[in-house]
Amino acid sequence: MTVPTIALNNQTTIPQLGFGVFQVPPEETAEVTGQALEVGYRHIDTAQMYGNEAGVGEALRSSGLPREDLYVTSKLNNGFHEPDDARRSFDETLTRLGLDRIDLFLIHWPLPTRYGGDFVSTWRALAEFVEDGRATSIGVSNFQPDHLDRIVDETGVVPAVNQIEVHPYFGNEAVRAASAKLGIAVEAWSPIAQGAVLDDEVITGIAAAHGRTPSQVTLRWHVQRGDIVFPKTTHVERMRENFEIFDFSLTADEMAAITALDRGEDGRRGPNPDTMDWIPE
Repeated sequence: MTVPTIALNNQTTIPQLGFGVFQVPPEETAEVTGQALEVGYRHIDTAQMYGNEAGVGEALRSSGLPREDLYVTSKLNNGFHEPDDARRSFDETLTRLGLDRIDLFLIHWPLPTRYGGDFVSTWRALAEFVEDGRATSIGVSNFQPDHLDRIVDETGVVPAVNQIEVHPYFGNEAVRAASAKLGIAVEAWSPIAQGAVLDDEVITGIAAAHGRTPSQVTLRWHVQRGDIVFPKTTHVERMRENFEIFDFSLTADEMAAITALDRGEDGRRGPNPDTMDWIPE
């Protein structure tokens, strides 16, 4: 099955479906990522704070797949926003992944209450990685509309993507709209709300009508909206299930019914980016 690609604002493309390794234990990451690559995933999403970049790198090397067939994303640790720290940690990310170039590198959280509210200098540091050829694209994660406007206004560098919490219970529509206005692609983390939407009567009913699983229907809703998704699982059967979402379509009414499940801020399951200030020890 061929995974569609999304065109980014820097004339590159990204596979619309990827495999996320959030909460995959470091000692299991190489095996789990290797299984995902065997299923057919070519887009892998990791982060410095996940602690498993080395396992991803091991899986990439063991796969025997050509580098040009792979798309690898990682993200900056919250503790490394100072420009020199960002530069050092980026070097370490490349070493752990065993790569001389990463496809996409993100600021993981804006942390507006930390670092004197300065995430702009961090963004400028990431721009250097594109300039020196070690990152093909750079982007942000969990950035609110005002955060996006600020970095673009102050640097002129527009993120390629904004990776944000999006699922049927939390459409995050204001951030999606602000991203789209700037030509920024949206990546949806927690696309099935950590499983919370899988028992929803609307979604289970649509799944039954299509002979599909609730997870497949939810992921299909995302891709038809244009979101980039990377569901996480450690089970091969679920990896295959999540991969098989490009051979059916939802009707306009079904799409609207799922979108209508949005609970606004009450549906948010992760931290609010305006107050998130956690830095790992």
